[in-house]
Amino acid sequence: MRDKIGDGRKSFWCKASPGSQSVLVGADPETFFVPPYVGRNDWVGMRLDAATDWGEVEKLVKRSYRLVAPKRLTELVQ
Repeated sequence: MRDKIGDGRKSFWCKASPGSQSVLVGADPETFFVPPYVGRNDWVGMRLDAATDWGEVEKLVKRSYRLVAPKRLTELVQ
């Protein structure tokens, strides 16, 4: 599934660990999607709406940061 650019829905994209993208999109395709351009590199998109689980957003952002940031900086994230 690919999200259309400019569909008017708020979302964010983040790096996912290998295999996580297909699990997230498969479990909840209304919330998660494979973003264009970077999706093939294990990035995942999450739509943000009134029912957004902000705890889940926080977990995804922290995991993504740990995957892309230099090791010395990842140690600072709780």
